[in-house]
Amino acid sequence: MRLLLDTHILMWLVASDARLPPTLAAQLQAPENGLLVSAASAWELSIKFHLGRLPSAAPLLDDFSGIAARLGAGVLSITPAHAVQAGALDWGHRDPFDRVLVAQALAEGLRLVTLDGNIMSYPGAPILR
Repeated sequence: MRLLLDTHILMWLVASDARLPPTLAAQLQAPENGLLVSAASAWELSIKFHLGRLPSAAPLLDDFSGIAARLGAGVLSITPAHAVQAGALDWGHRDPFDRVLVAQALAEGLRLVTLDGNIMSYPGAPILR
């Protein structure tokens, strides 16, 4: 199964954060699952870091692609189709990063790995459960 990591899941995985449930961590490490991280996560981390809201993002920003590679994850670019689909989602949630991640998961046939209640409440989101 191909899995797209939400930004907080990526951060928790990199930091070995206890908030990442062990059962979910095991699924991320299962060899049959392919991991992807979105360019949208790099964008989100950069904005939050430079606004002073997420100083812990510095190591990820210094080597986003390298860290993804060390995790065995590919980096998923944002295509025009992803952007158009993100805007067209029938969803009142206005976070552009969440919208892009959901659109990417839908467009690419991925399971989105998230514990974000806003994303999990979207009825069409292909969430890893």
